[in-house]
Order: sequence, then C-alpha cells, then structure tokens
Amino acid sequence: MLDTVQAATPMKPSLDEKALARALSGHHFIGGRFVAPRSGTSFAVVNPATGHEVARAAEGDADDVDAAVQDAARAQKEWARMPARKRGALVAQCAGVIREHVEELARLIALETGKALRTESRVEANTVADVLEFFGGLGSELKGESVPFAPGVLSVTVREPLGVVGAIIPWNVPLLLMSLKIAPALVAGNTVVVKSAEEAPLTVLRICELMARVLPAGCFNMLSGFGPECGAPLVAHPKVRKVTFTGSVEVGRIVAKAAAERLIPTTLELGGKSPMLIFADCDFEATLAGAVTSMRFTRQGQSCTAASRIYVERPIFDRFVAELAKRVDAMVMGDPLDEKTDIGTIISTEQLAKVRGFIDEGCATAGATGRACSAMPTDPALANGLFIQPHIFTGLSNDSRLVRQEIFGPVTCVFPFDDVETVLAEANDSEYGLAASVWTNNLKVGLDLAHRLEAGLVQINQNLVVQANLSYGGVKSSGLGKEASLESMLEHFMHKKTIMVKYT
Repeated sequence: MLDTVQAATPMKPSLDEKALARALSGHHFIGGRFVAPRSGTSFAVVNPATGHEVARAAEGDADDVDAAVQDAARAQKEWARMPARKRGALVAQCAGVIREHVEELARLIALETGKALRTESRVEANTVADVLEFFGGLGSELKGESVPFAPGVLSVTVREPLGVVGAIIPWNVPLLLMSLKIAPALVAGNTVVVKSAEEAPLTVLRICELMARVLPAGCFNMLSGFGPECGAPLVAHPKVRKVTFTGSVEVGRIVAKAAAERLIPTTLELGGKSPMLIFADCDFEATLAGAVTSMRFTRQGQSCTAASRIYVERPIFDRFVAELAKRVDAMVMGDPLDEKTDIGTIISTEQLAKVRGFIDEGCATAGATGRACSAMPTDPALANGLFIQPHIFTGLSNDSRLVRQEIFGPVTCVFPFDDVETVLAEANDSEYGLAASVWTNNLKVGLDLAHRLEAGLVQINQNLVVQANLSYGGVKSSGLGKEASLESMLEHFMHKKTIMVKYT
C-alpha cells in the first residue's frame, strides 16, 4: 500500500507562494494522490534569491519509482481505450484549470528557480496552458494509412500508444518542457511518470495535482529526487516503454545508453551553443532588440537556445557591441517576485560557481574584453542571492572554452566577420546543432544560410522561444527527436502497426 498524504494545498488559486511551497513540501504525486516517499527522506528546496529554504522535496528512490510506474501501467490500459478525441478534450480541459492558476504558478516558479516574474515566470506559466490546448485539439489526428499492397488484400496501418512514458525534465523551464512531454504522450494514449529536477520540484508537483482534478487517477504521476537514485530506476523500469529527457549532453548519453540496453525509444534534447548571424543590411534596431531577447539574459542565459555566439558583419560591429551593452546595462537585476525586475538569479550555488569560472577565464584571456552589464541588487535581503552580472565578451578565439562549451549562464561571445562562407564555417564549427538565427534584409542570403546552417531550428529576423506548433529538436550533440509539434506526438509517442486482411 502507498503511504498517502492529504496535503493542505488550496483548491482555489493562491498568491501566497511561500505558504503553497510549504503545503507541497515532502510529497510525490502517484495515482491521483499525494504520497510520502517510502524512505521518509527529503531534501531542501532553496529560494536562490535569498538562500532561504522554502520547502522540502520528497527524495524518491527505486521503490517510489516502482509504485508510480505500476500505478501508471494499470491506468494506461483504460486510458488507451478511451476515444482519442475524448482524451484530447480532457487534456484541453486541463489547460483551462492551469489558466485559472497562472499567477499562482508564476509566483511559485519564481520562488524556486529565481526567474523574474514579469519577464520569465508568468510567460512560462501561460505557455503551459497553450501547449495543453494545442495537443488537446490534435486527438483526431492520430490517423493510420491505407496501403495498396495487393489485389484482394486490405492493408492498413493504425497508430497505438507505447504504454508508460518516463519523462525527466530540467530546472531552467520546467513547466514548459514538462508540458511538451506530457501533453502529446497523454493525448496519444500513454500514461506518464515525470521525474522533476531536484532544484525545481514544487511547481511541477502543483501542476500534476491540478491536472489530476480532470484526468483519471494514475495518468499523470510525479516524483522528485536525484538522478542516480530516482531518474536511473525510472529509465531502467521494465514497464517504462519510452523515455523523454531534457538536460546535459553528459547525462543524455547515460540515459541513451540505459534505454538502449532495454531497446526502448528515447527523445533527447541536450542543449546548444546557438549562433546568431547579423549582416550590415539588417534592420539595426529590430536586430538589437532581437539580440537582447535571443541571449535569454532575462533567464540569466539558462536556455538551450540562447544566442551565446553572435557574429556581426564588421561595418556595424563596434556600434552593435556598444549598443548591445547599453541595452543590457539598462536591465534591472533584483528580486524575482518584483514586477520591476528584468533579471533574476542563477539556479544554484554549483551553477553559479561554474558560470563564474567561465567568466574569470574569459576576463583573464589575453586580447579578450569582458563587459559586465547591469548592476547587482543592493537590497540587503538579497545579499545571499545567486546573482551575477551578464557578460558580453569580444576578442576571444574560436577555440576558447567560452566559445566551445555550453555555459548555461549570462555570457555571450561576439565576433566580427567579413564574408558569408567564413561566418558559416565558424557557426557550424560546434558539436551542438540546436538553434540558429540569421538577421538580414537580403532574403536570398538568409534562406541560403538557413539551409546550410547545421541546426534543427533556424529563424530569420526573429528568435522565438519554443512554443506549440513549432517543431523543435536538434542535430549533432543537441539531441534526438522532435518536440512541440504534431510530428512529436505521432512519431515519438506512438508506434505504427500494420494490419492485413485477405478478402478474396
């Protein structure tokens, strides 16, 4: 029997994020109810803006994983028998519940991740509802084919769900990346067990509880815990038939290897080092604004699609760098829950140390210049917060560690270029291939580069964040498979069965 807990979470939306965090403290969500961890252990969830503990997260292990997967497997049989359009309608209904709680969820995600409420957290909470609505409307698209195999033989294909899906999500945009996994999986007829990031388990847990008000018990389950003790058993569980993972290349390789041992499919989104190519004929003001958005500094650069390598045609290089630094300087760093704040915090002390190491290395590199932008907050209540100034580097060589490796912090390297072929070669000289953008008023140049850039997503004169109906996924070390589109549901959360009937 599961050790169930009746958490004192409010039925109506709550704007007291600290009280909500305490109410969610110490729980998994399995089979439509809060569940205590079998081990009885928990770990701290810390507000990175203050350093204060705001909750305890249930520390999951293999026993918790087994309980969640077994429950999901039982629920999946009945869920798969439900007509696809009805499943989609229920997922879309979940979007309505999420919309009622958007402000609550936004404040909670700001509390546990340090992402600014106005520029990041509120946007993410709204996007989750949009993703659920999008996939909820695709239930009628789970179609097969009629195959002209031979006279007297009816040959058709049908699409069927895989079973239980294990979803492992990161901390940078946990709600969005969770929704991109669970929405297509559920509409396709699978049930899901999500393993949240240990740094950001609370808002995911709250969304799981909210959706359980609509979905049958066991369809959507959530565990918190650490990778080796909770994530690894989820990937290895014999009743998990699909794994979808977003995170680092290093951990992605471990997940892929474990899944390969069991011969189950995986979707992997593993990061990027995205180039931004800017030509002198661009709309300068629009491109400058686009660069500020593309660098994802409002998320402290903690984004796989962040424009961390910016190549600017030489005639406008100096002007562009100066204006870019001026724009970032004007951004306000401070309390993530303050409406005036543009930039919040780094997620953890470990990540902060990593980012500082890169910045220190860049500043110590001969010939390089690192421009520190924005101002550190002066509020004494934020003295222990994980804040760091965004840095814009020039003068680095292409073999610098800052140029080659994903920093996942507010650091961008800017380079001048003189010709198309050289900048294309430099942009493609990376192990990553997630996203890229080209900024030019010459459509011929833009489209030519879009075809030749080694990236899964190339945008011209814009750099939108991931959203519903935008096929998303990388090449090279950036991962395998696609998310956010009808394709992701049909190809990555279902299998195709061929049925043949001889009638003559």
